[in-house]
Amino acid sequence: MEIEAVIPFDKRRSKVLTDEGFVFVLYKGEIRIYGIEAGKELTKETYERILQEVLFKRVKERVLYLLKSRDRTELEIRRKLKEGYYPEEAIEYALSFLKEYRFIDDEDYGRRYIRTYGEKKSKKQLEFELRGKGLEKETISRLLKEEQVSEEEQIRRYLRKKGYEKGVTLRKEQAKLAAGLVRRGFSYDTVCDVMGESCNSSDRSAR
Repeated sequence: MEIEAVIPFDKRRSKVLTDEGFVFVLYKGEIRIYGIEAGKELTKETYERILQEVLFKRVKERVLYLLKSRDRTELEIRRKLKEGYYPEEAIEYALSFLKEYRFIDDEDYGRRYIRTYGEKKSKKQLEFELRGKGLEKETISRLLKEEQVSEEEQIRRYLRKKGYEKGVTLRKEQAKLAAGLVRRGFSYDTVCDVMGESCNSSDRSAR
């Protein structure tokens, strides 16, 4: 492959772009060592040396650093590494390393996420957030059943916090509370079941 450009990335590093779409970042000293210059050929052997001698070691350190601050899913790790211009070979190497030593486990992450936020967020909101982190819909559905998230209890706590009293709170205020809960991802029917009188039969049939 041919090196199309070597572009400064920061004071110490530069991005290397090839005609095959590969992009990776090296320190200036590494660029000299491997003879990286725009317009020159980057042989398969040299690229393999860069992967083995530089990028594989660096990407392993990077992912371990990322996991020091908080747990992450495979998709989140992949996104971070792409932002750092690691080539696909280095990303796959890092992910294989993390999985082998169980530093990442998306299903376990999802289970812990639900346990942490399952008393504060609706099932719909939890599903939306976990899908954004790369978990499969089927996995999320199964985990939500296993962890038994109680939306009814969340709604009751929300209503108590807002001062709702059945038979006392005005109808207009009831409607505002119900709308607020629906915006949080709770189904209208579940909200009605908990609030009771605030949702009559005509309300339900109109949904």
